[in-house]
Parts: sequence; C-alpha cells; structure tokens
Amino acid sequence: MRKVLLIEDDTVLRENTAELLELSDYEVITASNGRKGVIAAKEHMPNVIVCDIMMPVLDGYGVLKELGEDEMTKHIPFIFLSAKTEKKDVRKGMNLGADDYVTKPFEETELINAIESRLARAAILNEFGKPVENEENTDDSGIKTIHQFKNFMDDNGEEMQFSQGEEVYREGGNVHMVYLVLKGIVKTYKLDESGKELITGIYNADEFFGFSSLTANEVYEEFATTMEDTKLVGVNKDKLRLVLKENQDLAMELMHVLAENLTEVKQQLLEMAYGSVRKKTASTLLKFADKLKQDKDGNMHILRSDLASVAGMATETLIRTLSSFRKEGLIGMEDHSIKILDAKALASIY
Repeated sequence: MRKVLLIEDDTVLRENTAELLELSDYEVITASNGRKGVIAAKEHMPNVIVCDIMMPVLDGYGVLKELGEDEMTKHIPFIFLSAKTEKKDVRKGMNLGADDYVTKPFEETELINAIESRLARAAILNEFGKPVENEENTDDSGIKTIHQFKNFMDDNGEEMQFSQGEEVYREGGNVHMVYLVLKGIVKTYKLDESGKELITGIYNADEFFGFSSLTANEVYEEFATTMEDTKLVGVNKDKLRLVLKENQDLAMELMHVLAENLTEVKQQLLEMAYGSVRKKTASTLLKFADKLKQDKDGNMHILRSDLASVAGMATETLIRTLSSFRKEGLIGMEDHSIKILDAKALASIY
C-alpha cells in the first residue's frame, strides 16, 4: 500500500484529510508540526509527503529544506497544502523544490490527483533509472516540474491582454507561442463544414494550451478564443523547444499531462457518440461548472451555443433538455445564467 505522510497542525483538518486518504487506499502517517514531520519522514520513508506551510516549531519551508538536505529523503515527492494563495508564496515553495501546491479549501479529487500525479512521475523516472529529486531550480537549466515550468513561462514569456470573445490564434495560422492562462478563460475549438463549433478544450487560470501544434505541424490545428476578459503569457516555440531539449524530466512530465488530456478528449468523444441527450447535457454542465467561476449566488454565465458545442448537439436540442432539467429541479436558469441545484443527480443521469 502506498504511504502518505500528512503534516498538518490543524487537528480537524488533519483527521479529515487522513480519513479521506485512507478511503482512497493510502496508508497515512500524520504529524502535528514540522519537527515531528521531519522525524516521521525519516522513520517511515513515505512515498509522498503532503505538508502545511504555516505551522508551529518548524514551518513547511523548513521541513522541505531539512528533508531536501538528507540523502535518504530528498527524493520523496513533496506537496504543499496551505491557505497561502499569493503567487509569491507559491513561487517560494516551488523554487525551494516542492513538486506541487494545493490550496485550502480543496476538493477531494484535487488532492488525490496531485498525489497520483507525483507518484506517477516518480514511477516513470524510476523506470528510467533516474532519481526523483527535490532541488532548488530558479532558471531554465533545471526545470523539472510543471510548476517550475509555469514559473519559467511567467518570468520569461510575453504577457498579453484579451477582451471577451477576442481571438488568440486561428486554425491554419503559423505557430508562434504556447500559452499559460494567468486570468480568465480560453476555449479552443474546430469548425465543421457548416461552420458549427466543436469545442476541444476549456482552459482557465494556471492552465496552458497550444502544445498540440508544437511538433511537426507548424500551423495551429484549432481556433482559440477568450470566453471572458483574459490575461495570458506566451513563450516562443523555439525557446520552448530548447527548454524541453535541455530538461528531459520536464519533457516526460509534459507527456504525462498531455496523455491525461487525450484521455479526457476520448471520454468526451465517446459521450458525444454514444451518450443519451440527457447524459451529454448533464455531463457538459458539470464540466463547465468545474471550469467556470460562479458568482456569489452560484450562477455561471455561459452561452447555450458553447454548451451545445461541447455536448455535440444542436443548440435547440440542448435548450429543450435544459428546460426539462429546470422543471425537474436539477438546475436554475435566468437569462444567460445557469445554476446547478443537484450535481449528484446530474452525475447519475444515463
């Protein structure tokens, strides 16, 4: 059984998170402060460490530093778990050598996915006989993780602003950059013969896009347009290729991320091809709810045409299905806003 060391000084959060991890088939060791966490790490040699930042006795940064200086523990994947969400705090943790960063409050899947991603990376590197190292990396000569790569893009890329509905790039246009979303939402899509959109991806803050056209094909294979006022940072493709060439660990990490994206696309295509109209509509609503920000009342503002595009159906069909969901009390609708009232029931539709 895979072993997780959880270092957290908040008793309730520590116990709840430990229970969550145990239900996901992890063996969990807990520590109530940083000093105890360092001792536990050296005694139990966990497969991954999840650690709070602000703690008594020794904070999370200190834990990472001490474990990183020990030959026995420096290879253990390290994930920060903290309410500190400012960019400077995230960057400090990543530059010290942390592998990932999950902010409180967090969804169960968010933490599990972060742990699974770290374990998968460790397994891949072990297959190639390469150790998993936690090292300080602040330049492009030692970028090993996705977070370090995002920091690199933010530091070295070109920042740009787009208004809602503005085009970032066009299908068939020459490839210039790969993009990271700093703020806002971007959709990528293709057009069929009749000019109907088929959305291929939705990207919000801290996600990147444009990789699909980075290799042999020198033109973009889809359109990219903003869904709200958006700030992006772009890195020139030639610079990026050089970074990937010089950092094989990062290249493998990106392969893992892109493989996960392909799996999601395949699932979407299967749902479009074989799912019922109700299932496709419900699944699409939940996808957008996961991506889009809701207002204080829980409403998300989205065009019906965008929903129909992702679901792979005519807009009129989607509107009829949404109306039936509203009558059943699953969603609320007003103008261009939709509010999910019963996510569990939507997820169970087949």
